[in-house]
Amino acid sequence: MSTPVHGERDFGVYVHVPFCSVRCGYCDFNTYTPSETDGATPDDYVAAALQEITLAREAMKGDPRPVSTVFFGGGTPTLLAPEAIVAIIHAIDAAWGLAAEAEITVEANPDSVTADSLRALAHAGVTRMSFGMQSAVSSTLATLDRTHDPRAVALAVAWAREARMAVSVDLIYGTPGETLADWAQSIDAAIALDVDHVSAYALVIEPGTRMGAALRRGLIEPTDGDRQADMYEYADAALSAAGYEWYEVSNWARTPADRCRHNVGYWLSHDWWGIGPGAHSYLGPRVGPDGASRDAQRWWNVKHPRAYAERIAAGDDLRAGVETLTPDDCALETVMLRLRLADGIDRSLVAPDRSAAIARLIADGILDGSSALAGTLRLTRRGRLLADAAVRALV
Repeated sequence: MSTPVHGERDFGVYVHVPFCSVRCGYCDFNTYTPSETDGATPDDYVAAALQEITLAREAMKGDPRPVSTVFFGGGTPTLLAPEAIVAIIHAIDAAWGLAAEAEITVEANPDSVTADSLRALAHAGVTRMSFGMQSAVSSTLATLDRTHDPRAVALAVAWAREARMAVSVDLIYGTPGETLADWAQSIDAAIALDVDHVSAYALVIEPGTRMGAALRRGLIEPTDGDRQADMYEYADAALSAAGYEWYEVSNWARTPADRCRHNVGYWLSHDWWGIGPGAHSYLGPRVGPDGASRDAQRWWNVKHPRAYAERIAAGDDLRAGVETLTPDDCALETVMLRLRLADGIDRSLVAPDRSAAIARLIADGILDGSSALAGTLRLTRRGRLLADAAVRALV
């Protein structure tokens, strides 16, 4: 087993913007509504994020790689003024340099943008907008506590197109009460928008969310795994018929150039630095400025925006935790992540004693037999529904 060497790995920057106007009932991300920030303001956040970028560049001194991708996630990044997002982009460019043709993505709720704000982002170099569509059915959006009108999606997509940005939409399937007909309406609406990229994620009801509490009280039905499988298969068939190709279990793109390069970097175990409260970072095996070898490391920042800003101001360590990964850890993660991709993994990345497990996965229709015979392990459509089980069998 192996992992990409330092010189083969791209370097990305993830910027976590932790603010939301309301908290969706299913959300367990590190996000905060205005009443939950304990006085920390967006201005405080931006000042701290700019300072963290400076600290990160100092920590990576001696690494000449420019930034290949930038991804603003959240939360709702577009609750920041466009000028704040632009300032962060400029700081990243000043610290590391943006690679030629760098991909810069900003997530947004459809009702959190205007034509003017999207033009400002495009002018600053943003190449890609990812809109949280989630559903085209009003009742499903209400169950998810989404605030936007379904009609806002088409308007936001049109504005992004006018600003000459690529467009992706995110969908969620398996919401309590959602029928296969509802889901088909959402998929068909996404296709009708003629976007470049579609992501579709199965709803998972987490215990600590409002939806989780409603489930415990019997107010909503649990998600139905069989129905979610039917929804996934419908999405894959409809998107394929419309000219989209799946390239990762939950992602489809018009062309290879339309894939989210930032997320592909995660699945290929490339390097990234996470800026902001709760952001995770990863640097793979490398040689330090002193010439010594370094094992891969993953770390994550303190979660609350107030604690984040206070630690920055005090010059304290931002990290809430650090994990060192051995070569074996990295090899296992390579299998776990790359198997999710349409390209699959080379058979040599899997331990020789897994031959019987591979044969069973082929017999069960989870791995493609002809690809396996040619030396590449690829998931079938059925296998994509059982990807976690396939990984367990292989590692």
